[in-house]
Amino acid sequence: MSISGYSKGFADAVNDMLPDEKPKIKEAQNTAPSTDGIEDIDSISDEIDSMIDNTLSISKDIEQEVIVTEKKAGAHNMKRVLLKLSGEALAGGKGTGFSEETVKGVAEQVRKISDMGIELGIVIGGGNFWRGRTSNDMDRVKADQIGMLATVMNCIYTADIFRMSGLRCHVMTPFLCGSMTELFDRDKAVSYLENGDIVFFAGGTGHPYFSTDMSTVLMAIEIKAETILAAKAIDGVYSADPKVDPTAVKYDSLSMQEVVEKKLGVIDLAASVLAMENKMPMMLFGLNGEDSIVKALSGKFTGTYITV
Repeated sequence: MSISGYSKGFADAVNDMLPDEKPKIKEAQNTAPSTDGIEDIDSISDEIDSMIDNTLSISKDIEQEVIVTEKKAGAHNMKRVLLKLSGEALAGGKGTGFSEETVKGVAEQVRKISDMGIELGIVIGGGNFWRGRTSNDMDRVKADQIGMLATVMNCIYTADIFRMSGLRCHVMTPFLCGSMTELFDRDKAVSYLENGDIVFFAGGTGHPYFSTDMSTVLMAIEIKAETILAAKAIDGVYSADPKVDPTAVKYDSLSMQEVVEKKLGVIDLAASVLAMENKMPMMLFGLNGEDSIVKALSGKFTGTYITV
Protein backbone atom coordinates (compact mmCIF):
# COMPACT_ATOMS: atom_id res chain seq x y z
CA MET A 1 0.00 0.00 0.00
CA SER A 2 1.26 3.45 -0.82
CA ILE A 3 1.85 6.22 1.77
CA SER A 4 -1.23 8.04 0.49
CA GLY A 5 -3.26 4.88 1.07
CA TYR A 6 -2.09 4.62 4.64
CA SER A 7 -2.94 8.32 5.23
CA LYS A 8 -6.47 7.88 3.84
CA GLY A 9 -7.08 4.84 6.01
CA PHE A 10 -5.92 6.63 9.16
CA ALA A 11 -8.16 9.59 8.44
CA ASP A 12 -11.20 7.31 7.97
CA ALA A 13 -10.50 5.61 11.31
CA VAL A 14 -10.34 8.95 13.10
CA ASN A 15 -13.61 10.14 11.54
CA ASP A 16 -15.30 6.90 12.70
CA MET A 17 -14.31 7.71 16.28
CA LEU A 18 -15.28 11.39 16.23
CA PRO A 19 -19.11 11.19 16.25
CA ASP A 20 -19.15 10.14 19.90
CA GLU A 21 -16.65 12.81 20.87
CA LYS A 22 -18.04 15.74 18.89
CA PRO A 23 -20.76 16.66 21.47
CA LYS A 24 -18.12 16.71 24.23
CA ILE A 25 -15.84 18.94 22.17
CA LYS A 26 -18.77 21.32 21.47
CA GLU A 27 -19.68 21.45 25.15
CA ALA A 28 -16.08 22.14 26.11
CA GLN A 29 -15.98 24.99 23.63
CA ASN A 30 -19.19 26.49 25.06
CA THR A 31 -17.94 26.30 28.64
CA ALA A 32 -14.42 27.61 27.94
CA PRO A 33 -13.48 30.73 29.92
CA SER A 34 -14.32 33.99 28.16
CA THR A 35 -11.48 36.25 27.06
CA ASP A 36 -13.60 39.28 28.01
CA GLY A 37 -12.33 39.07 31.56
CA ILE A 38 -8.76 39.05 30.38
CA GLU A 39 -9.44 42.13 28.27
CA ASP A 40 -11.00 43.82 31.34
CA ILE A 41 -7.92 42.98 33.41
CA ASP A 42 -5.68 44.42 30.69
CA SER A 43 -7.77 47.60 30.64
CA ILE A 44 -7.61 47.94 34.44
CA SER A 45 -3.87 47.28 34.34
CA ASP A 46 -3.43 50.07 31.79
CA GLU A 47 -5.47 52.43 33.96
CA ILE A 48 -3.36 51.58 37.01
CA ASP A 49 -0.15 52.18 35.02
CA SER A 50 -1.54 55.53 33.87
CA MET A 51 -2.46 56.49 37.44
CA ILE A 52 1.03 55.55 38.65
CA ASP A 53 2.62 57.65 35.90
CA ASN A 54 0.40 60.62 36.76
CA THR A 55 1.16 60.24 40.47
CA LEU A 56 4.89 60.10 39.80
CA SER A 57 4.62 63.17 37.56
CA ILE A 58 2.69 65.09 40.23
CA SER A 59 5.15 63.93 42.88
CA LYS A 60 8.04 65.13 40.73
CA ASP A 61 6.36 68.51 40.20
CA ILE A 62 5.72 68.88 43.95
CA GLU A 63 9.31 67.91 44.73
CA GLN A 64 10.54 70.45 42.20
CA GLU A 65 8.37 73.17 43.74
CA VAL A 66 9.60 72.30 47.24
CA ILE A 67 13.22 72.51 46.08
CA VAL A 68 12.63 75.86 44.39
CA THR A 69 10.72 77.27 47.39
CA GLU A 70 13.51 76.20 49.73
CA LYS A 71 16.15 77.69 47.44
CA LYS A 72 14.28 80.97 47.11
CA ALA A 73 13.72 81.20 50.85
CA GLY A 74 17.32 80.30 51.63
CA ALA A 75 18.97 82.38 48.92
CA HIS A 76 19.74 85.18 51.38
CA ASN A 77 21.72 82.67 53.46
CA MET A 78 24.12 81.91 50.62
CA LYS A 79 27.75 82.69 51.30
CA ARG A 80 29.22 82.74 47.79
CA VAL A 81 27.63 83.06 44.35
CA LEU A 82 28.76 83.66 40.79
CA LEU A 83 26.97 86.35 38.81
CA LYS A 84 26.84 86.04 35.03
CA LEU A 85 26.05 89.34 33.33
CA SER A 86 24.89 89.44 29.75
CA GLY A 87 26.93 91.81 27.57
CA GLU A 88 23.75 92.82 25.75
CA ALA A 89 22.06 93.61 29.05
CA LEU A 90 24.92 95.94 30.02
CA ALA A 91 24.36 97.82 26.77
CA GLY A 92 20.89 98.81 27.97
CA GLY A 93 18.61 99.86 25.13
CA LYS A 94 21.54 100.65 22.82
CA GLY A 95 22.26 97.02 21.98
CA THR A 96 26.01 97.60 21.68
CA GLY A 97 28.70 99.21 23.82
CA PHE A 98 27.92 100.26 27.39
CA SER A 99 25.04 101.93 29.14
CA GLU A 100 26.76 103.72 32.02
CA GLU A 101 23.43 104.13 33.79
CA THR A 102 22.80 100.37 33.62
CA VAL A 103 26.28 99.49 34.87
CA LYS A 104 26.02 101.98 37.73
CA GLY A 105 22.70 100.38 38.68
CA VAL A 106 24.38 96.97 38.76
CA ALA A 107 27.21 98.39 40.88
CA GLU A 108 24.71 99.70 43.45
CA GLN A 109 23.03 96.29 43.66
CA VAL A 110 26.37 94.50 44.01
CA ARG A 111 27.32 96.88 46.82
CA LYS A 112 24.12 95.94 48.65
CA ILE A 113 24.86 92.25 48.14
CA SER A 114 28.41 92.72 49.42
CA ASP A 115 27.03 94.52 52.48
CA MET A 116 24.87 91.43 53.11
CA GLY A 117 28.10 89.46 53.52
CA ILE A 118 27.71 87.50 50.27
CA GLU A 119 30.92 86.83 48.33
CA LEU A 120 30.56 87.55 44.63
CA GLY A 121 32.46 86.43 41.53
CA ILE A 122 31.41 87.85 38.14
CA VAL A 123 31.60 86.68 34.53
CA ILE A 124 30.48 89.01 31.73
CA GLY A 125 29.63 87.98 28.18
CA GLY A 126 30.96 89.88 25.19
CA GLY A 127 27.81 90.01 23.07
CA ASN A 128 27.59 93.81 23.22
CA PHE A 129 30.79 93.91 21.14
CA TRP A 130 31.30 90.57 19.42
CA ARG A 131 29.88 87.09 19.01
CA GLY A 132 32.57 84.86 17.57
CA ARG A 133 30.28 81.92 16.94
CA THR A 134 28.12 83.96 14.55
CA SER A 135 31.02 84.88 12.26
CA ASN A 136 31.24 82.49 9.32
CA ASP A 137 33.59 84.64 7.26
CA MET A 138 36.76 84.28 9.32
CA ASP A 139 38.77 81.64 11.12
CA ARG A 140 36.82 80.35 14.15
CA VAL A 141 39.85 80.48 16.45
CA LYS A 142 40.50 84.15 15.65
CA ALA A 143 36.82 84.98 16.00
CA ASP A 144 36.69 83.36 19.45
CA GLN A 145 39.86 85.18 20.51
CA ILE A 146 38.21 88.50 19.64
CA GLY A 147 35.23 87.40 21.74
CA MET A 148 37.56 86.71 24.69
CA LEU A 149 39.01 90.20 24.41
CA ALA A 150 35.48 91.63 24.32
CA THR A 151 34.82 90.06 27.73
CA VAL A 152 38.08 91.56 29.03
CA MET A 153 36.99 95.03 27.92
CA ASN A 154 33.60 94.55 29.58
CA CYS A 155 35.16 93.46 32.87
CA ILE A 156 37.75 96.26 32.97
CA TYR A 157 35.03 98.86 32.32
CA THR A 158 32.53 97.38 34.80
CA ALA A 159 35.19 96.91 37.50
CA ASP A 160 36.14 100.58 37.23
CA ILE A 161 32.50 101.67 37.59
CA PHE A 162 32.27 99.37 40.65
CA ARG A 163 35.38 100.99 42.16
CA MET A 164 33.71 104.37 41.79
CA SER A 165 30.93 102.94 43.99
CA GLY A 166 33.41 102.03 46.73
CA LEU A 167 33.89 98.35 45.86
CA ARG A 168 37.29 96.63 45.81
CA CYS A 169 37.63 94.74 42.51
CA HIS A 170 40.05 92.45 40.72
CA VAL A 171 39.99 91.38 37.07
CA MET A 172 41.53 87.96 36.43
CA THR A 173 42.19 86.34 33.05
CA PRO A 174 43.47 82.90 31.99
CA PHE A 175 46.12 84.61 29.82
CA LEU A 176 48.46 87.55 30.33
CA CYS A 177 47.13 91.04 29.52
CA GLY A 178 50.14 93.07 30.61
CA SER A 179 49.35 95.09 33.73
CA MET A 180 45.63 95.42 32.91
CA THR A 181 44.55 92.16 34.59
CA GLU A 182 45.86 89.50 36.93
CA LEU A 183 46.63 85.97 35.76
CA PHE A 184 43.96 83.63 37.15
CA ASP A 185 44.92 81.77 40.28
CA ARG A 186 42.15 79.90 42.08
CA ASP A 187 43.64 80.22 45.57
CA LYS A 188 44.22 83.95 45.13
CA ALA A 189 40.69 84.41 43.75
CA VAL A 190 39.15 82.63 46.75
CA SER A 191 41.31 84.72 49.09
CA TYR A 192 40.02 87.91 47.45
CA LEU A 193 36.43 86.69 47.81
CA GLU A 194 36.89 85.80 51.47
CA ASN A 195 38.22 89.33 52.00
CA GLY A 196 34.96 90.76 50.61
CA ASP A 197 36.43 91.83 47.26
CA ILE A 198 34.62 91.42 43.93
CA VAL A 199 36.43 89.20 41.43
CA PHE A 200 35.81 89.43 37.69
CA PHE A 201 36.70 86.37 35.63
CA ALA A 202 37.38 87.69 32.12
CA GLY A 203 38.68 86.10 28.92
CA GLY A 204 36.50 83.00 28.99
CA THR A 205 38.44 79.76 29.38
CA GLY A 206 41.33 81.16 27.37
CA HIS A 207 40.65 78.65 24.60
CA PRO A 208 38.52 78.85 21.44
CA TYR A 209 35.40 76.73 20.93
CA PHE A 210 34.22 77.40 24.50
CA SER A 211 31.56 80.00 25.26
CA THR A 212 31.28 82.24 28.32
CA ASP A 213 28.57 79.77 29.45
CA MET A 214 31.32 77.21 29.93
CA SER A 215 33.63 79.63 31.74
CA THR A 216 30.70 80.68 33.97
CA VAL A 217 29.98 77.12 35.09
CA LEU A 218 33.69 76.30 35.35
CA MET A 219 34.45 79.32 37.54
CA ALA A 220 31.40 78.68 39.72
CA ILE A 221 32.62 75.15 40.35
CA GLU A 222 36.23 76.18 40.97
CA ILE A 223 35.39 78.85 43.55
CA LYS A 224 32.73 76.58 45.10
CA ALA A 225 29.84 78.96 44.50
CA GLU A 226 26.45 77.81 45.77
CA THR A 227 24.59 78.91 42.64
CA ILE A 228 24.93 80.84 39.40
CA LEU A 229 22.93 84.05 39.06
CA ALA A 230 22.35 84.59 35.34
CA ALA A 231 21.25 88.18 34.71
CA LYS A 232 20.11 88.45 31.11
CA ALA A 233 18.17 90.72 28.79
CA ILE A 234 15.13 88.41 29.27
CA ASP A 235 13.31 87.78 32.57
CA GLY A 236 13.40 83.98 32.59
CA VAL A 237 13.32 80.79 30.56
CA TYR A 238 10.48 80.45 28.05
CA SER A 239 9.13 77.51 26.03
CA ALA A 240 9.95 79.53 22.90
CA ASP A 241 11.33 82.93 21.99
CA PRO A 242 8.65 85.35 23.33
CA LYS A 243 9.71 87.94 20.76
CA VAL A 244 8.75 85.54 17.98
CA ASP A 245 6.05 83.38 19.58
CA PRO A 246 3.38 85.27 21.59
CA THR A 247 2.14 81.96 23.06
CA ALA A 248 5.52 81.22 24.67
CA VAL A 249 5.18 80.20 28.33
CA LYS A 250 7.62 81.23 31.06
CA TYR A 251 8.91 78.50 33.37
CA ASP A 252 9.08 79.13 37.12
CA SER A 253 11.41 76.17 37.44
CA LEU A 254 12.78 73.25 35.47
CA SER A 255 15.74 70.91 35.62
CA MET A 256 18.95 71.27 33.66
CA GLN A 257 18.08 67.94 32.04
CA GLU A 258 14.83 69.45 30.74
CA VAL A 259 16.74 72.44 29.40
CA VAL A 260 18.85 70.02 27.36
CA GLU A 261 15.99 67.75 26.25
CA LYS A 262 13.72 70.64 25.24
CA LYS A 263 16.60 72.48 23.54
CA LEU A 264 15.68 75.72 25.31
CA GLY A 265 19.08 77.25 24.64
CA VAL A 266 19.58 78.68 28.13
CA ILE A 267 23.25 77.70 28.10
CA ASP A 268 25.17 75.57 25.63
CA LEU A 269 25.19 71.76 25.84
CA ALA A 270 28.76 71.37 27.13
CA ALA A 271 28.14 73.85 29.96
CA SER A 272 24.80 72.15 30.79
CA VAL A 273 26.49 68.77 31.16
CA LEU A 274 29.26 70.24 33.34
CA ALA A 275 26.64 71.90 35.57
CA MET A 276 24.66 68.65 35.90
CA GLU A 277 27.72 66.56 36.71
CA ASN A 278 28.81 69.00 39.41
CA LYS A 279 25.35 69.81 40.81
CA MET A 280 25.58 73.52 40.02
CA PRO A 281 22.10 75.14 39.92
CA MET A 282 21.24 78.38 38.15
CA MET A 283 18.84 81.26 38.78
CA LEU A 284 18.01 83.08 35.54
CA PHE A 285 16.30 86.49 35.55
CA GLY A 286 16.14 89.83 33.78
CA LEU A 287 18.87 92.32 34.64
CA ASN A 288 16.65 95.30 33.83
CA GLY A 289 14.12 94.52 36.55
CA GLU A 290 14.29 96.82 39.56
CA ASP A 291 16.85 95.49 42.07
CA SER A 292 16.62 92.14 40.29
CA ILE A 293 19.99 90.87 41.54
CA VAL A 294 19.26 91.83 45.15
CA LYS A 295 15.79 90.27 44.96
CA ALA A 296 17.27 87.01 43.67
CA LEU A 297 19.24 86.77 46.91
CA SER A 298 16.56 88.01 49.30
CA GLY A 299 13.68 85.57 48.71
CA LYS A 300 11.93 87.71 46.09
CA PHE A 301 13.14 85.90 43.00
CA THR A 302 10.75 86.05 40.02
CA GLY A 303 12.84 84.45 37.28
CA THR A 304 13.41 80.78 36.46
CA TYR A 305 15.18 78.42 38.85
CA ILE A 306 17.11 75.66 37.07
CA THR A 307 17.74 72.65 39.28
CA VAL A 308 20.30 69.91 38.87
